[in-house]
Amino acid sequence: MPIEIPTNLTPELVPFSWLLGQWEGTGSLWYEGEDGTPFGQIITFTQDGLPFIEYRAESFLLDDEGNKLRPLTVETGFWQIDRPQQDGDVGPGLKSADVVPVLPDAESVEKLRNGDDGFNLIATISHPGGMSENYTGLIKGPVVRMQTANLMRDDISKDYAGSVRLWGLVNGNLMWDWEIADEQGKLHKHASAELRKTGSMNGLDLGSHLFNTEIDSATEPDQESDSKGE
Repeated sequence: MPIEIPTNLTPELVPFSWLLGQWEGTGSLWYEGEDGTPFGQIITFTQDGLPFIEYRAESFLLDDEGNKLRPLTVETGFWQIDRPQQDGDVGPGLKSADVVPVLPDAESVEKLRNGDDGFNLIATISHPGGMSENYTGLIKGPVVRMQTANLMRDDISKDYAGSVRLWGLVNGNLMWDWEIADEQGKLHKHASAELRKTGSMNGLDLGSHLFNTEIDSATEPDQESDSKGE
């Protein structure tokens, strides 16, 4: 599948470019008696020229015909290359980033490539119920693996010890797997899904609304441009 590179994409986000856009699909849930329960999901990865991508995942239960039944949850967050923040980066607060990115070209980004021929990443993902996770992991080509590094829970939060997530691009579709740890640290399968791309990252054609019965389900997503970047 051709990978579209936005003209305003900062160089250090090129490794994430295959994720950008909107993805829709279905998966299965295993949790507290839920054994392979089907659900639908819409995930968007967007960027605005800064050195991070914004992540949003909306999930919902499906009926036997594959239509939306009721919402499950929403999670949001930010993904970026794991590197020390410098004076030229955005923040704290509303402090603006320098016009010229801290990593201005591919050569400077390549210096961050690790011994596994990929890039270390960090991701902050927030959940409803007073809980937020910081993940660390690796992005190598069209594959991401991340695990909970630290966890913030409020007094109202449910018990949760952390998780491991795997993402990959397979035959043009985004596939992911999520395992959650119990109190002893043992991982258990929680959910997995396969999503197809339904909108480009330019925001002009986001979403074919796979789960909207008013939209012709035979409609194919727009073809992406055949541009690539290093």
